[in-house]
Amino acid sequence: MSTQQLPVVVIGAGPAGLAAAAHLTERGIEPLVLEAGDGAGAAVREWSHVRLFSTWGEVVDPAAEKLLAPTGWTRPDPATYPSGGDWADLYLQPLADVLGDRVRLGATVTGVSRAGRDRIVDADRETQPFVVHVEYADGREERVFARAVIDASGTWATPSPAGGSGLPALGEKAAADRITYRVPDLKDPAVRVRYAGKRTAVIGSGASAFTALAYLADLAKSDDGAGTKGVWILRRGISGSTFGGGEADQLPARGALGLAAKAAVDDGHADAVTGFRTEAIERDADGRLVLVGEDGRRLDAVDEVIVLTGFRPDLTFLDELRLGLDERLQAPVDLAPLIDPNQHSCGTVYPHGHRELSHPEQGIYLVGMKSYGRAPTFLAMTGYEQVRSVAAAIAGDLDSADRVELTLPETGVCGGAGLFDAPDTQQTNGGGCCAPAPQLIQLGAPATVAAAAEKAPAGGCCG
Repeated sequence: MSTQQLPVVVIGAGPAGLAAAAHLTERGIEPLVLEAGDGAGAAVREWSHVRLFSTWGEVVDPAAEKLLAPTGWTRPDPATYPSGGDWADLYLQPLADVLGDRVRLGATVTGVSRAGRDRIVDADRETQPFVVHVEYADGREERVFARAVIDASGTWATPSPAGGSGLPALGEKAAADRITYRVPDLKDPAVRVRYAGKRTAVIGSGASAFTALAYLADLAKSDDGAGTKGVWILRRGISGSTFGGGEADQLPARGALGLAAKAAVDDGHADAVTGFRTEAIERDADGRLVLVGEDGRRLDAVDEVIVLTGFRPDLTFLDELRLGLDERLQAPVDLAPLIDPNQHSCGTVYPHGHRELSHPEQGIYLVGMKSYGRAPTFLAMTGYEQVRSVAAAIAGDLDSADRVELTLPETGVCGGAGLFDAPDTQQTNGGGCCAPAPQLIQLGAPATVAAAAEKAPAGGCCG
């Protein structure tokens, strides 16, 4: 079976997936985008209340903008910050509309393999097309043949648990009615009443945790929020890098997030508990939750828990493919050293493209947030450059594919996620580029928060 006339299947109609489709279309290659949700950017819409820390100028792909231009579409003010809802409504949905029937909704990919070849078969493997098993919302099943597969399904659906070992804490599942793994929308009256006047634990140390702390502090200062209190649970101690890059961050809104979290602690709206790794979540006699640490510490009871400890990739539907993934980060082996938070301190991610994203199974690429595996601090502009390079490689234009040029904003943060139990001094010294402990600045608008698509979960080196 010849593969050159087959489409390239793109899994996910989010920012990276739709950008991949735009680049493929520009090169005359037919894409087929399979989206499990009921609309473009379905995952983005789940955090529609969250404002990105990147501007419109940084979250619109150039090939996508070119595809949209004939429709009369114009990019919003490039200096302003969209919310997740803005991004989905004003950019992702129009882009999906332009792609038309190249985008299928309600289409969940449940497996990817080589036609007639399971994982262990070598014979003629690379000459066989990919076969993608799809289950539709109406119950239909289909197998789609493809010349290549670009997995841009992201990590939103698989948040990491509260447990310090990477496994759910004992009792975590039983306490699900009082735990959320998302930044709550406190403008929603039904959600607001859940947290108003309550004591809430926030587990995590990245931009999402900063956001939740800032939101809770704003609630505590409001007329209906008296008594609202945050308890910030950190696995490490507090150092100069804890609150991010502050004014040294070249993404000002990202820096402001950390400063807002610092203000929440300084102003008494949140207490910080350091060096705490959650082992169990128990209920007291009143039904409130008690967090128990690996060291035996038991914290005062809380009413709610917000777990923001990052995300991890779902690799189950790729089991029949031969992937080359780093054993720790679950990112492509050639990309992992460039993004490893145990190694990174300051600066930017080295520009990368199809070569770093390749696998022993030729023709399969994990892009966007999923390409980072469990590593944090992913930016949309990184994903756009990834898919540009991958589309060029699929088209056979290796000169363009290898010409990867990307300059990311520096964070001003040292230490990354740090070594497992590194003393705080190791988090603040030795980088030469690091800002001192950030000082509070006044935010001109409600706290600008980090979107999941600008991936910066807890423990991030740049988030």
